[in-house]
Amino acid sequence: MQPIAAQATPIPARVALAPAVRIGLLGGVVALLICLIGIIQASLGRAVINPGLSLGQTLFILMYVAICIMAVKGGISATMSADAVALFRTGVMGMRYLREQRETEGRTAEAVTRPAAGAVWIILSGAVAGFLVSVILAILVLVGQVVDLRAVLIQASPELYSLLTFGLPLVPGVIVLLLFGLVIGGLMGVAYVIPARIRQSLFLGLGLVPVISIVGSAFFSGTGLTPIAALLIFVIGAAGWYVWTGVQGGVKQRIAGLSPTGQRVYRLSVLGLVSLVVLLLPLTGSYPAQVLDYVGLYILMGLGLNIVVGFAGLLDLGYVAFFALGAYTMGVLTSPDITWLGFHLTFWQALPFAVVVGVLAGVILGIPVLGMRGDYLAIVTLGFGEIIRILALSNWLKPWIGGSNGITRLPRPEIGPFTFASQQSLYYLIIGACLIAAFVAFRVKDSRLGRAWMALREDEDVAQAMGIDLVRTKLLAFATGAAFSGLAGAFFGTYIGSIYPHSFTLLISINVLAVIIVGGMGSIPGVVIGAIALAGLPELLREFSEYRLWVFGAALVLMMLTRPEGLWPEARRKLEMHEAD
Repeated sequence: MQPIAAQATPIPARVALAPAVRIGLLGGVVALLICLIGIIQASLGRAVINPGLSLGQTLFILMYVAICIMAVKGGISATMSADAVALFRTGVMGMRYLREQRETEGRTAEAVTRPAAGAVWIILSGAVAGFLVSVILAILVLVGQVVDLRAVLIQASPELYSLLTFGLPLVPGVIVLLLFGLVIGGLMGVAYVIPARIRQSLFLGLGLVPVISIVGSAFFSGTGLTPIAALLIFVIGAAGWYVWTGVQGGVKQRIAGLSPTGQRVYRLSVLGLVSLVVLLLPLTGSYPAQVLDYVGLYILMGLGLNIVVGFAGLLDLGYVAFFALGAYTMGVLTSPDITWLGFHLTFWQALPFAVVVGVLAGVILGIPVLGMRGDYLAIVTLGFGEIIRILALSNWLKPWIGGSNGITRLPRPEIGPFTFASQQSLYYLIIGACLIAAFVAFRVKDSRLGRAWMALREDEDVAQAMGIDLVRTKLLAFATGAAFSGLAGAFFGTYIGSIYPHSFTLLISINVLAVIIVGGMGSIPGVVIGAIALAGLPELLREFSEYRLWVFGAALVLMMLTRPEGLWPEARRKLEMHEAD
C-alpha cells in the first residue's frame, strides 16, 4: 500500500502557521505587560545560577517558553486537523496504516501523518511565535530610545532595556533579541517533535534548577547554585525521570502483586519516610520554620473550607470570620492586656473555647442562609465576614477586645516546664492540629454525613427528594468548617503573639478558597499541595510581595485553562472534568 504521505495534499502555510501568528502576537502583548509591571526587573537581584543567571532572566526565558509551547500546540492541532481531512479521503485503510506507522516508529499522539513535513511546521510554529514576541519587545526598546516612556510607564527603565537587549548596544541588542525569540521558539518546536518521554525528562530537569535554587536560598541562606551544581541537578532530574517513566509500570505491578502484609509494609515505609522529612524540615532555620508554620495554618483553614465548599458545595466567602473569632477568643481569654474578665486561662484551657465559639458562629451563620445557594450565598457570607472585621475595629467593642489597638502579649503554649517559644517548636503543634483535622476530614468524607454533603453538592433538590435533611446537613457543614477555622485562629494568635483587626480581611477568605481550588476541590491531599503552592512559595519570595496578587491571578487563570480539576484532584471531580475525554 502506498504511504499516506504520498497521497495527502500539502498543508497550506496559512493553516499551519495561523495559530502561531495569533498566539505570538497575543503573547507579545502579554510579555510587554509583564515587562512593564516590573516583576522581572525586581527579581534581577536574586541569583538562580551564580554567576550567570538571575531569577529575572529565568522569568524572561520562561515567558518565552510558555508562549512558544502554546503556539506549538496550536500548530500541532492545526496540522493534525489538516491530516484528518486527508485521512478521511483515504478511508479506513489509511487510518489503519497511520496507526501501524505510529506504533512502528514509536511516535506519540502528537506526531502527524507526514513525519518530515509535520515536524517542519511544528518547529516553524514555535519559531514564528517567538519571533513575533521579540518583535513587539524590540518595538518597545526602539520607542524607548526616542520617547521617554517613564513619565507614564515608570518601569520602562534603562534596566529593562538593558535586559531586553542582553546588555549590548541598540542595534546588535535588537538583532540578538529577535534571534533569541527564533531560537527559543524553534527549540520548543523540536521538543514536541522528539518522543514525549525525552521531552518530559528535559523539562523536568530544567525546571528543577530554579525551584531548588529558590528553595535552597530561602532555607539555607544561599546565593544561588553554582554552574556545576545546576548541571548535576539537571542531569539527575532528567535521567531519573527518564528511567522512572520506563520502569514505573513494572514497579506498580510489583507493588500491586505484593501480599497484604507486603503492601502494608510498603505503605508504612513511605509514610515513615515522609513523616521523617516533615519532622526534620524546621531544623533548617528560624525563617523556614516560620514559613512552615504559616503554611500549616493555611492547611488547617483549607481543610475546614474544603468541607464547606469542596464536600457540601456551599460557597463561603466569609470564612475569615471564624478565623478571627477563634483568634480573638484566644486573645481575650489568655492575654494580660484584657483585665475586665478578672482571670486568665492558659493556651490549652482557652483552645476548646476558641473551637466552640467557631462552631457556634458557623451555626449562627448557617441558620439565615439555609435557603440560599450559589452567588446569593457567597454575597451573604462575604457580608458576615466584613461585619466581624468592622465590629473588631469599632470603638463600641474597644473596651473589651482592644479595637484598632488589638490584643498583644498572647502567651505561648506550655506543656509542663517546656514552653513552645520558638517557631520551630510551634511548628510541631500546628502539624499535630493539621493531622487531627485531616484525620477527621478523611473519616467524615466516606461516612453517611460525607455522602450526604456530596449529594448536596451535586443537586440540592435531588438530595432532599432522597430523604436528606438539608437543614441538619448544611448546619453541620458550616459548623465543622468553622471549628477548623476557629482552631487555626487560636494557633494564629499564639503564632503572631498579637491580634489586630487588619489581619482578618476578605483577602484571607479569597486566599483559602484559592488554596482548595488550586489543590483540587474536595481533595484532602490537594489542600496540602495548594497551601504549599499559594502560601509557602510566595513567602519564600517575600521581597516580591507587591506582585503577589498578580501571581495569584495568573496562577488561577493558568490552572483553569490547563488543569481545572486542580493539582491533586479528587477522583470523582477529575472524572467530571474529563468526562468528554
